[in-house]
Amino acid sequence: MNMDELIKKAKILVEAMPYIQKFYDKTVVIKYGGNAMINGELKNSVMEDITLLKYIGMHPIVVHGGGPDISAALKTYDVQSEFVNGLRVTDETTMQVAQMVLIGKTNKEVVSLLNVNGGNAVGISGMDSCLFTCEKHTTSVDGQEVDIGYVGDIVKVNSKLVRNLADNGYIPVIAPIGVDENGHSYNINADTAAGVLAGALEAEKLILLTDIEGLKMDVNSSEIIPEINKADTLKLIDDGIITQGMIPKVLGCLDAIDSGVKSVHILDGRIPHCLLLEIFTTDGIGTMFKAE
Repeated sequence: MNMDELIKKAKILVEAMPYIQKFYDKTVVIKYGGNAMINGELKNSVMEDITLLKYIGMHPIVVHGGGPDISAALKTYDVQSEFVNGLRVTDETTMQVAQMVLIGKTNKEVVSLLNVNGGNAVGISGMDSCLFTCEKHTTSVDGQEVDIGYVGDIVKVNSKLVRNLADNGYIPVIAPIGVDENGHSYNINADTAAGVLAGALEAEKLILLTDIEGLKMDVNSSEIIPEINKADTLKLIDDGIITQGMIPKVLGCLDAIDSGVKSVHILDGRIPHCLLLEIFTTDGIGTMFKAE
């Protein structure tokens, strides 16, 4: 490596220094999902980023999805998947499979990958110590209420559990399964869970990894919206530009902003080291949601 390359690396570190100072001891909630959970190279890139955040003094909290794993498991049981407003219809069989996959498989894989990179991760679910207390989610299609089964809305968060883990040097990795007051399990949309948790923790940042570059004002546009407020986001939903699985993502972002999270970002998880590019560079990437 020649001297010019070494100097270039040094400049990168100098550029990152103000951000390292700014975010020291701050909490960032990361929703891990999309292609970054499937592609081996991207998996490792994300785990390296999260581990680095911990080593420089931040408190990363990971909430993971697992839709592809759930769909694959359901297929082996010959159970068809159905989605309403971007949420999986979850009957009793689907709930049992989702709980088995998210807690027993996906969660432990994420924990293992972080630990291989030196992350000191601990896997939990929303069921542990009543982290996520839920009630049944209700939704409607064309004005008619639709029952989508064991899908939950979080009504109470035991943020103390997560905070204790983070403050004692661990990276909490959370599977989005919660319970109601009667002990019944519910599947929770991971984007929604990450947003609610970020609000409860008063996080500095909420970052959602997706398979898109960011939000656009038009489906035919190639230009990414760098910043957007609540009113403009809701208009994109009403206009049919934001649809299907992106709806719960952006609504979770808006709820997090309303709950006091300082900044909320949708990033393209297909970009290697996207977390570092967003947090530690001047320009950043993706779309940031801001208060009105």
